[in-house]
Amino acid sequence: MELNDETKLPIFKKAEEIGRITEIIMSNIDVEKDVFMVRDQMRMNGYMIGAKIAAAEGGGLYSLRMECAVLVKLAARELMVQTNYLKNDNLCPPEYIKLLRDEIENLRLLFIEWVDSFDKNDDIQDDWGELFR
Repeated sequence: MELNDETKLPIFKKAEEIGRITEIIMSNIDVEKDVFMVRDQMRMNGYMIGAKIAAAEGGGLYSLRMECAVLVKLAARELMVQTNYLKNDNLCPPEYIKLLRDEIENLRLLFIEWVDSFDKNDDIQDDWGELFR
């Protein structure tokens, strides 16, 4: 894959979309009511997804790609949990929460296909054991 080819991947495009939606949501959260600083956490998770997809695409080795994939999954799941907080504390319009949740579900479906594309034979033995085999 050439440099920046990851930006053409559907999963990367979806990650960018999630980042934009997250920014819109954060701009609607009243800083005074955000006692747990969910805005900062959501920003980190919203942009972590795309960054780790790009890292996985640049990594090559199966175990490195899988490590990045796990971080993508964790960031997406944390965003989903953070939407519960937004909903429970009425920090954001419900239609924005639904939009983000729907796009995270779309990302999940793309994620499954993306991880299935990883070449398990492109790997080397490391000193960390058989964590990913």
